[in-house]
Amino acid sequence: MKPIIGRAALAYLFLALANIAYAGEVPYNKTQFDEQIAAGKPTVVYLHAAWCPTCKIQQPIVDRLSSDAEFKSLTVYEADYDTETALKKSLRITQQSTFVVFKGGHEVARSTGETTERAIRKTFEAAL
Repeated sequence: MKPIIGRAALAYLFLALANIAYAGEVPYNKTQFDEQIAAGKPTVVYLHAAWCPTCKIQQPIVDRLSSDAEFKSLTVYEADYDTETALKKSLRITQQSTFVVFKGGHEVARSTGETTERAIRKTFEAAL
């Protein structure tokens, strides 16, 4: 049986996907998050819900900012508000559409319900 995709194309696809993840937005992973915070790296946790109209407005803004060269060193963890109950409890988050910003291993900013790029950018800048 002939493979659907060749080795070179598969390698290219893998590198492209790795670059997308490196651009800043990654799914929430507790171990990676804990390591990131312990190392003092600039980090944002974004709790969102698929059903949330505010989150739907925020998502394209988060996508743009995450790929912006200004935020190259920033990791944005996207976490599902409905399933990440332990994370919500540990960060004391009571509402979806919330950003929690860390710098130097400590929380430095928090924002809920912001829908303008300017306000979300300012929140992200707190991590730098």
